[in-house]
Amino acid sequence: MKLDGMGLLVDDMSKMIRFYRDVLGFEIRETEDTSNVYLVKDGTLFMLYRRKDFEKMTNRRYEYVMGLNGHFEIALYVDTFDEVDAAFRNAVENGAAPVLEPELEPWGQRTCYIADPEGNLIEIGSWNKPFDLKDK
Repeated sequence: MKLDGMGLLVDDMSKMIRFYRDVLGFEIRETEDTSNVYLVKDGTLFMLYRRKDFEKMTNRRYEYVMGLNGHFEIALYVDTFDEVDAAFRNAVENGAAPVLEPELEPWGQRTCYIADPEGNLIEIGSWNKPFDLKDK
């Protein structure tokens, strides 16, 4: 099997599309009024599923954590430490909830955390080198 993408079950589709598209730069592939919306970030498929539509499709109810939650994180990379700070400020100014302000970690990575409008964690980090060289 190959990883094709990842999905997020959402309550307010329009709000979440605007956040991921306008604040974080994801490219949208559908209109806002569809049940499943495909977005792409750096070649990776990111799907948003409307919770009520997914429940109807699977004919069952699910429980959802409300507010800030720690079930998973989405990690985004920028090339420099300064870009971490700028991305954090921009995201917070445009609706993200601040979780951890940018800081230099003991292992050498500058990182911060924000939450999207439905409380899902997003990390923005850098090793202060281009993405293609970060693991070398």
